[in-house]
Amino acid sequence: MTKTLAIIGAGIIGVSTAIWMQREGHKVILIDKAGPGEGASHGNGGVLASCSMIPVTVPGLIRKAPGMLFSPNQPLFLKWRYLPKLLPWLAKYLGHANEKDVNRIAEAVHGIVGDSLAEHQALAEGTGAEHFIVPSDYLFLYRDRAHFEEDAFGWSIRAACGFRWEELEGEAVRAYDHGYSSDIGFAVKLGDHGRITDPGKYVKALAAHAKENGAQIVQAEVQRIEVDSDEGLSLKTNSGTIEADDILVATGAWSKPLAAQLGLDVPLESERGYHLELWEPNYLPKSPVMVASGKFVITPMDGRIRLAGVVEFGGLEAGASAAPIELLKQNIRAAMPDLTWEREVEWMGHRPAPADSIPAIGAVPGIKGAWLGFGHHHIGLTGGPKTGRLLAQMISGKRTNLDLSPYTATRFQ
Repeated sequence: MTKTLAIIGAGIIGVSTAIWMQREGHKVILIDKAGPGEGASHGNGGVLASCSMIPVTVPGLIRKAPGMLFSPNQPLFLKWRYLPKLLPWLAKYLGHANEKDVNRIAEAVHGIVGDSLAEHQALAEGTGAEHFIVPSDYLFLYRDRAHFEEDAFGWSIRAACGFRWEELEGEAVRAYDHGYSSDIGFAVKLGDHGRITDPGKYVKALAAHAKENGAQIVQAEVQRIEVDSDEGLSLKTNSGTIEADDILVATGAWSKPLAAQLGLDVPLESERGYHLELWEPNYLPKSPVMVASGKFVITPMDGRIRLAGVVEFGGLEAGASAAPIELLKQNIRAAMPDLTWEREVEWMGHRPAPADSIPAIGAVPGIKGAWLGFGHHHIGLTGGPKTGRLLAQMISGKRTNLDLSPYTATRFQ
């Protein structure tokens, strides 16, 4: 039976679901207040970071967090006026900063991101968006081996998930890529990763393909989800009513109030992310890298280098802060001292952070036809295609080959 799915949110999750639903033979309506490929799907590190399943809430975070917040050189910022509102979520979030929970979270996130490159290639095949995907290595840069060994816990989890890597030391780092500071004396090289050369244009190209195949794209804001036991589901927007057989909430950091209309109290906050683009650089890195000392990513893209990785908590309403961008500038000068560029573009946006660091993927309990697909923290681009494929399979009534119990919305009841 052909269904019509109304997808609220046209980022990578919503657009991926739309394409996979069309391939299952269904109709889709994509609704977004800003249009496809804006928000966090435009602003991100651009890395298909399959190995990024380790949550921020590692053991020891509670002890380190105060020092990080009071240091301008650490990649964690807080708008202090927002702290009273943040505290209930923060208490739940920090409650997961233990070894048992980190292993559980990492296993769940790995199920969504572990084969990211292959999932993006499968999603983009035949859409015209293939050329944005570049298979690549992914490097983690450290001062020396001792610095790397401080991260032993995270690397042990990656090893348990099946990742293998090559270690580069001393001159081997510069032989791989000469652009980094001599202070960087150790690197971990992971293969089978990838990068997107322009994330915003990539998602827009995928959405254009969906539209060419019959998807209706509506630029509007969904104000209310109406559930009627006889009439089914409908969406009230600022430009009219939309009716569908099924609906999907995929609005990222803005998903909490819509989930509340479906009876769910989701502990969700905005992980305010920043990126800085350096246009017309004198040098492009060979592959994307994570600089461990600053916890930030350097990604080569079309005509520029993008720096990302700073986190700030301060809600959805406040404007951007200057300090995170200044830290990115400071960090890139330290990591690549000979790099020059012609102009800069700054961005701040909102990544959806559930308190348990696991995305919500699947059916809304007790409401036939209502679905969730959000909460991917800073790995939404990485995990978007797999999430979309899984949702399309579930909505089509098919079995998935992944145990979806870790992602279920029942955990919010």
